[in-house]
Amino acid sequence: MTFLQPLRRLSDIVNQVAILACVACVLTMLGISFTAFVYKLATGSTLSWTYSLARLFLPWIGFLSMTISLRYGEHVAMTLLVRSLPRVLTVVAATLCMMVIGVFGALLLWYGWDYFQGTRQVYMVSDQIRIHGKFTAIVVPISGAIILLHLVQGFDLLEHFIDEREMIDELIETTDGENRP
Repeated sequence: MTFLQPLRRLSDIVNQVAILACVACVLTMLGISFTAFVYKLATGSTLSWTYSLARLFLPWIGFLSMTISLRYGEHVAMTLLVRSLPRVLTVVAATLCMMVIGVFGALLLWYGWDYFQGTRQVYMVSDQIRIHGKFTAIVVPISGAIILLHLVQGFDLLEHFIDEREMIDELIETTDGENRP
């Protein structure tokens, strides 16, 4: 398993870059919105391009934050169902979940790349500002690649499947052994 260590470090680095990219997108959106607000206060009229430009960052925030939440195990899980399963079925459920995540990442990468290559649309933010659709389309295959990279973390991505159950079992054993006067 030593060959996975460099990939796990790369996964952590890519995750930090994704976090920084999400923060940059949010700050850019806030900056654009704040500019529109100040302009409206100062002049009484609105800038037509601010809303259109700010919303182009939403796909980046959505897709990259999906990969970040996957890396930290904060994705949606049916915790109650998994906690009620026997240990063997918990491992089976975790394995199936990892396989589904892998298929999802591969589909994002495969079809996202086709989507990116086929994008011909140009967003007309204003008369002077035109942004090619590839700016938003590229985030789909990027997020698929990040998801596939994060799979090298193994069951650490699914810590809620296994670790919580062990922790609950330990707590139950601890309280069962207590002598109360």
